[in-house]
Amino acid sequence: MTTFLGIPRRSRPSGHGMGHNGLPDSPLRGHTSFPDAARSAVGNTQLRRNLGNATATIRAKRAAVVGELDDWEALRDAGSAVKQQVMARLPELLEQLEAQVTARGGVVHWAADADEANRIVAGLVENSLQPGDAREAVKVKSMATQEIGLNEYLEERGIEAFETDLAELIVQLGGDTPSHILVPAIHRNRSEIREIFLREMPDAPADLSDEPRRLAMAAREHLRRKFLSAKVAISGANFAIAETGTLAVVESEGNGRMCLTLPETLITVMGIEKLLPTFADLEVFLQLLPRSSTGERMNPYTSLWTGVTPGDGPQNFHLVLLDNGRTNALADEVGRAALHCIRCSACLNVCPVYERAGGHAYGSVYPGPIGAVLTPQLTGIDGHDDPNASLPYASSLCGACFDACPVKIDIPSLLVELRGRVVDADRDRTIPGGWDAAMRAASWVMSSGKRFTAAEKAMKAGRVLAGKKHKISSLPPPLSAWTTSRDLPEPPRQTFHQRWRAEHGSSDDAPAPGGEPR
Repeated sequence: MTTFLGIPRRSRPSGHGMGHNGLPDSPLRGHTSFPDAARSAVGNTQLRRNLGNATATIRAKRAAVVGELDDWEALRDAGSAVKQQVMARLPELLEQLEAQVTARGGVVHWAADADEANRIVAGLVENSLQPGDAREAVKVKSMATQEIGLNEYLEERGIEAFETDLAELIVQLGGDTPSHILVPAIHRNRSEIREIFLREMPDAPADLSDEPRRLAMAAREHLRRKFLSAKVAISGANFAIAETGTLAVVESEGNGRMCLTLPETLITVMGIEKLLPTFADLEVFLQLLPRSSTGERMNPYTSLWTGVTPGDGPQNFHLVLLDNGRTNALADEVGRAALHCIRCSACLNVCPVYERAGGHAYGSVYPGPIGAVLTPQLTGIDGHDDPNASLPYASSLCGACFDACPVKIDIPSLLVELRGRVVDADRDRTIPGGWDAAMRAASWVMSSGKRFTAAEKAMKAGRVLAGKKHKISSLPPPLSAWTTSRDLPEPPRQTFHQRWRAEHGSSDDAPAPGGEPR
């Protein structure tokens, strides 16, 4: 027996393939660092145009519906308070949820990691199919199943999982990966989607145009037969209510409602942090989530189910509670705030870095500001060569994400904390890196007033490099590491001490670097 958040659970062996630098291959870890991936992405003008148009539209819609509420900040405070309560009581609330789901005819499974969760789901699908049944399942959009790579795992075992969310379907048919939490195909435009449908969708009409309505109709026709024939559905959950054992999925298309009601068996994979203590708490989040995510006052479809109801909906319900690094994040007094996330994606839509680099550059199914915080905590960081070590630096720290977050996660502060930990971990290296050398050189210069004054005078040479543009855009290595991505301002005509001497006639009383007397 092992312990899962202090709750005894049976342990099962697990294993993963190996990826970059011998690290486990996972949808939570890319193969290149963020700077390298982003450098390629920002050169794609079509991608930047797609992202710019989409995020600007979502931002405008959100601003309009948030502006209608006089108590928006009070709602944010309430949402933050509820999530803090959940983190403080998580083991207790999970046991309460398990008891309530079980009492209402459901079965609860506990998965410590992605491998265990995949094995559980695959086994449940196998057991739900009869000889002669198609080896397939329909899926509701789910970040948790993307996080564990469930579709790929099922495919290896001859089970086809059909995404039914329009954007997820586009990604699946295109052999692509999601690039946004809410709008996975945000990096695609209408023309690209039309080409994917014509190429990959056998029943797509030959005269299909790129009109959104026609594209949606083609997808609906393609999926209808799957909805009516599927024996198994797989979903995630936006919220789970410990008090009643109720699960909730909110969506905009109705495909989720079809998956949650028509099949005989429903399997829900849910991160353990998605809990709410009471049914009354749901009121707060059903106001916060739609306004922050899609810019709507309420979700067109809000589906709630509690266990199994004879003669109505799926007659077999399984809930898989997924840890996969969340316990480690919970144990972090600072980093646990990232578990408050309700996956609204508001932080992505206001982030200048995400808007230019896109989601794929993060290498994780959780992109953007929240992904830069959450992903390293779920996976851990294994040295400076780990691609996830670069994620805390994928931010300008402008603070827009904090302002937009409906549950007030202070993402900039979390990023700074994680940056400090990456630097601290690097201090153990035997051979110092370029950053270490630069900081030691700066420390040597600034610890002496004479050396600092000499350095100030030497900087005047930069005025020649700046020229008429009044900025330095190119320097030789190793300083080129700075100027390849940003400019240096033109050095001032006078140093501080020169200006002091000109105004006061002497520099003897001027402050000295390093505390040396003059």
